[in-house]
Amino acid sequence: MPPAAELIDATKKYGEIEALRGVTIRIELGDVVAILGPNGAGKTTSISLLVGLRKPTSGKALLFGLEPTNLLVRSRVGVMLQESGVPAMLKVREIVDLFRSYYPKPLPRDRAIAMAGLEEKANALVKELSGGQRQRLYFALAVCGDPDVLFLDEPTVGMDVEGRRSFIERIAEFARMGRTVVLTTHYLEEADQLAKRVIVIDRGVVIADAPPAEIKSKVAGRRMRFVAPDLTERDLEGLPVTAVSITDHRVQLLTNRPEAVLRDLFQRGVDISDLEVAGADLEDAFIAMTSH
Repeated sequence: MPPAAELIDATKKYGEIEALRGVTIRIELGDVVAILGPNGAGKTTSISLLVGLRKPTSGKALLFGLEPTNLLVRSRVGVMLQESGVPAMLKVREIVDLFRSYYPKPLPRDRAIAMAGLEEKANALVKELSGGQRQRLYFALAVCGDPDVLFLDEPTVGMDVEGRRSFIERIAEFARMGRTVVLTTHYLEEADQLAKRVIVIDRGVVIADAPPAEIKSKVAGRRMRFVAPDLTERDLEGLPVTAVSITDHRVQLLTNRPEAVLRDLFQRGVDISDLEVAGADLEDAFIAMTSH
């Protein structure tokens, strides 16, 4: 059986800029995958190739073993992009019905609206929706065709904390139905919550492809944060630390030996306050892998 989605040695050039450089990704049916990377790394370009919005300069992009533009393939895919546009003067239930008509076996309208948490806004005009509610509408449009594969490009942009938390649970609910979910996000805690597998793209190449726990295990085990008014990176020379960041006297670093780091800093006469020590998370691993 062919995979749900696949890039095979895919490159993409925009003039002299090479956004992707020989990227190979294979996503199986039922996978929940987060594609991470710094701005301009190639995340959105990868999604665009997989859903057929752009063609690779070389290599291949396939959905279910076929070209992404194949109509049979498109009927099995839902897409929520960063920038979407729908008629502002239609009601929510009307725009959902319109999108449902594009698919051979769509979800019932009310179920699609409920999956997005928009039951109370079903009769509202699109123009009356808040930014967060509009994002949820785009999710309803992405799932209304009952797709086998759902692509989400930065789905929670513009949502408040509570809205993001609720929305992530709705995505997780869709994934629990056995569907394939591929998302890009700048909120790494979302990737940690949702994804069974994380793909990190940097400068157009894949630099990591593994479960979140495996990626986190590759970096130092503890994150230390503290305030040190006179500390410079030179003061940390010789200490067992990685991925050091100093901003406005606030220091963040990764280490497997926090006790040794503190002991040496005290011996060097460094004044420390507001100390926090916690386990390294996916964001720490991401920073360690992509900091140049």
